[in-house]
Order: sequence, then C-alpha cells, then structure tokens
Amino acid sequence: MKKFLIPALALTAGLAACSNNAQDETAHAANAIAADASATTANAVDDVSAASDRALGSAERSLDNAAARLDNSTDNLDAKTDRAGDRIEAGADRAGASINNGADRAADATGNALTRAGNAIKD
Repeated sequence: MKKFLIPALALTAGLAACSNNAQDETAHAANAIAADASATTANAVDDVSAASDRALGSAERSLDNAAARLDNSTDNLDAKTDRAGDRIEAGADRAGASINNGADRAADATGNALTRAGNAIKD
C-alpha cells in the first residue's frame, strides 16, 4: 500500500502549483489509488483468512479421522485380547482335565497292582 501512496503523494505535491481543477483531479486519482490499495489489501486478508480456515478445518478432520481409527484399533485389540484370554483359559482347563484323568488312571493302576500283589501274597 505504501508503494502506491508514496508516488501518489509525490504527484500531489508536484501538482500543487497547478489549477484547482487539476488539483481536484489529482486528489480524486490519489483517493482512487488509495481505495484500490485498501480494497486489494482487504481482499488479500479475506483470502488468507479463508485459506487458513480451510487448512485448519482439513487438519481438524484429519485428526478426527485418526482418532476414530485409533478407537477402532483399540476396540479390535480389546476383542482380540478377550478371545486370546478365552482360548488360554480353555486350554488350561483341558490341560487340567488331562492331568486329573492321568492321575486317576495312575491311581487306579496303582490300586489294581496293589490288589493283585495282595491277592498273589494271599494265595
């Protein structure tokens, strides 16, 4: 804006010795230049503001989308962890049942062996 005003002021000062009509026209021209510079500046500010708003809106949407994906990933991880825990528990139950069955069979076999040994001694 200063680039436009300085030549306009210099032109105004140089034409001060001219007629009133020339001075009025020069003043109108300087006012028009200042108004154009002001409008251009206002448009530039509006454009920068709109671009900033669009950029911030885009960044906000990106963050929202990332947060939603993270929430979904966490939910999926929770479900997978629950399923893994259920599988571990089921495996531990099966292992415990197998150990109990093996111990029962061993106790039965020992009892049968002792019975046979007692019977053999008795006979």
